Amino acid sequence: MNITLLANHDIASNLALNLLLPKLKDHRITVYLSSRVGKVGTKPQALEALQSFERALLQSLSDVSDSHTSTDSRLQSFSALGRLIGRPINTLNHINSLAGQSILAADKPDLIVSIRYGVILRQPVIALPRHGIINLHSGPLPDYRGVMASFWGLLNGASELGTTLHYIDDSSIDTGRIISTTRLPVDRQRSYLWHVLNLYADGCKTIIKNIELLHFGEPVNCKPQLPVGTYHTFPTDADLGRFFKQGLKLFDSDVQSLLSCP
Repeated sequence: MNITLLANHDIASNLALNLLLPKLKDHRITVYLSSRVGKVGTKPQALEALQSFERALLQSLSDVSDSHTSTDSRLQSFSALGRLIGRPINTLNHINSLAGQSILAADKPDLIVSIRYGVILRQPVIALPRHGIINLHSGPLPDYRGVMASFWGLLNGASELGTTLHYIDDSSIDTGRIISTTRLPVDRQRSYLWHVLNLYADGCKTIIKNIELLHFGEPVNCKPQLPVGTYHTFPTDADLGRFFKQGLKLFDSDVQSLLSCP
């Protein structure tokens, strides 16, 4: 199949692509990245610090894998992953414009897979692939729609976090038919980022399983979401203050071991 993956220029998307792309060698793969999630604006200082930490992790990957000399098991950078699939991984923020639709249509995707992509897809894009668009959301739906679902789960005292693989049926956010879910026990000694990254091992397995079903003409079982649910936005300083008061952390050196691709 021709498969287009839409991801974001962040460390979690990089991990997900490292898990997925070696398993999809029998398909023609194209990858596009968004450069951000949500609107540009002033963020709380703690979120800026998290973003800077993630950027440093991505740069450390580039320093190793783009040297063409590394033989260790660390994650490959976006550039190195582009070499793996035989075409560069480019940024595409204007996907809903006529020019963006033309770029996407030229790839003739049978299926689009979205993981952390930062742009809401509109109907002309949604209608392009014959097998539709599936999205891996890093939170249980419908209770944790929106952004930073793992943050809100930790703040709310959840015992488990999870992912939801679902169809993007329209331009509403995280409301499409649910294909499958995964669960991850919470370790409150670990950071928010550690939990986010750990979600993707099982989440990506569900993507691969359902891609193979489609490839061999088998049905993908899904169910409609309940009409109830909660939409979450980026946390405010007050939200972050409550998070830190519980002894929780946004990031820590506990993520370093996750830079080795399982």
